[in-house]
Amino acid sequence: MYGALAAGGAVAVLFASALAPTQNAQPVSDVPTEKIRVGIETINGSGCPDGTAAVAVSPDNTAFTVTYSDYLAQVGVGAVPTDSRKNCQLSLRVQIPGGFTYAIASVDYRGYAHLQDGATALQRASYYHQGESDTVASTTEFAGPLSDNWQATDSTEVAELNWAPCGVERNFNVNTELRVSVGSSDRNSTSFMTMDSTDGAVSTVYHVAWKECDS
Repeated sequence: MYGALAAGGAVAVLFASALAPTQNAQPVSDVPTEKIRVGIETINGSGCPDGTAAVAVSPDNTAFTVTYSDYLAQVGVGAVPTDSRKNCQLSLRVQIPGGFTYAIASVDYRGYAHLQDGATALQRASYYHQGESDTVASTTEFAGPLSDNWQATDSTEVAELNWAPCGVERNFNVNTELRVSVGSSDRNSTSFMTMDSTDGAVSTVYHVAWKECDS
């Protein structure tokens, strides 16, 4: 488990306008027993070079995790200007059992930050379903001095959940960004921020609602 949350600034409510609510679907209390599949359809960005990101689905269909192995933004000694901002654009193919639809209600971001006194950083994310023009986003800000694990959670209320269309397979797109700024810190020092993993929880109890589509 990671250490204390070390974020300054508000986390925006997500997913409230990404999709119009799916019609002809009724809430269900249980997670579908048939295995869901989540895979990377396309991947682009300086924070996720080819071969440095992977997806895994929990055995009980309650979560999937995107793990990064080379997602680091830094400034100062040893860094070049382009190192200060790193991003990753993922298009995820989410395959769920027939007759169901899903809504992702929360995403946990984790990593490690080492920020000198006066340096700042931010973690930003935006989300949209394939074919939709609306994008929702959140930004979490950090300020030095800081040298610790960090975690930020994007979430929404159950009453505001929006659903993938019934009977239509559409990719779920996630754009993330890490940015570090020297600010007023000593320019002969180094500040950096990493993103270790991204967990999208799909638990019917805590983070997601499943619905059964009308036949």
